[in-house]
Amino acid sequence: MAEHPAYPVGLRLAGRRVVVLGGGQVAQRRLPALVAAGADVLLVSPSATPSVEAMADAGEITWERRRYADGDLADTWYALVATSDHAANEAASAEAERSRVWCVRSDDADAATAWTPATGRSEGVTVAVLTAEAKDRDPRRTAAIRDALVEGLRDGSLVAPQHRTRHPGVALVGGGPGDPDLITVRGRRLLAEADVVIADRLGPRDLLDELPPHVEVIDAAKIPYGRFMAQEAINNALIEHAAQGKAVVRLKGGDPYVYGRGMEEVQALADAGIACTVVPGISSSISVPGAAGIPVTHRGVAHEFTVVSGHVAPDDERSLVDWQALARLRGTLVILMGVDKIGRIAEALIAHGKSADTPLALVQEGTTAAQRRVDATLGTVAEAVRTHGVKPPAVIVIGPVAAMNPTTPDRT
Repeated sequence: MAEHPAYPVGLRLAGRRVVVLGGGQVAQRRLPALVAAGADVLLVSPSATPSVEAMADAGEITWERRRYADGDLADTWYALVATSDHAANEAASAEAERSRVWCVRSDDADAATAWTPATGRSEGVTVAVLTAEAKDRDPRRTAAIRDALVEGLRDGSLVAPQHRTRHPGVALVGGGPGDPDLITVRGRRLLAEADVVIADRLGPRDLLDELPPHVEVIDAAKIPYGRFMAQEAINNALIEHAAQGKAVVRLKGGDPYVYGRGMEEVQALADAGIACTVVPGISSSISVPGAAGIPVTHRGVAHEFTVVSGHVAPDDERSLVDWQALARLRGTLVILMGVDKIGRIAEALIAHGKSADTPLALVQEGTTAAQRRVDATLGTVAEAVRTHGVKPPAVIVIGPVAAMNPTTPDRT
């Protein structure tokens, strides 16, 4: 047997009996995939890890708290032998051979009749990697190959064309705070499959260079008709290209639903009868402070954080923000799009009772190579912005956490 390569096959185990002997770390790693496959799993083991025990308590598997006994593999389709008792493993393997049950041995792969491949999944595709022959078995190498293939499929660097009919539509993809590595796996995959990308100025621009030459990239910041008509023009562009049967990605900075006007675009597409998928993104309101060493919450310091748009000043009749209520909060206040209004915002908060000494930090171009942090207080922030020339995009953090750093004593 050792001279012949293994024959790869996919087992359809839904509703079929699978026996696992041993409730240790091997079982803990293998059981979730068996449960996901719909197998009727029987675990035979005197003890189990807490995670395995939780699966039994949840009814995902049946657990008989005892040692292996001859006959346990009767009417079984597949067996995983993973106890710490070598004699029991030998006996169970022998029963599997007699009963013609495919059997995996965690303690002796050469004695097994089946091997567990290194597996990974990406959007409906399962990648399984096996060593060709027993003498060449190298679990680390097979796992590394598996990881490389799955990562390539997920991030779009390994593009496998789909030959089945694609359904055109629009995906609203949150690109994250700016660093191209912080887009979600699904967002990056959809980018790789797009025919048209309509991109915001604050989206992860570096990803656009990775797109194939045939992909049409439209700069949303340069869509005509002026500022007032810009959103309507973007909606029309999404509808127009999707109606032509193209796969369209609307690439936004941060998250589509956090000051991204994503719902307006979804509603316009729905009115036009065009399917739309929303892919959440990492919001700059949390990620940019984190990248600058600021936690928006911390035990004993801040039990809440509030995110506010600062594009409208507190004394503007269009403002929907209750600045008086915000001034009373003891937690963290995060302001987006507020650099040019921060002086008036600070004055309003102080007027409503917030201390002028409240720590404040401005993080410009967060998560990118141009990131910089400027520290101030509510009372000094207007001058700090002028002195340091802080420009949008910048995230403003107000509260005790803005004065924290990794060496700050823990307050409990």
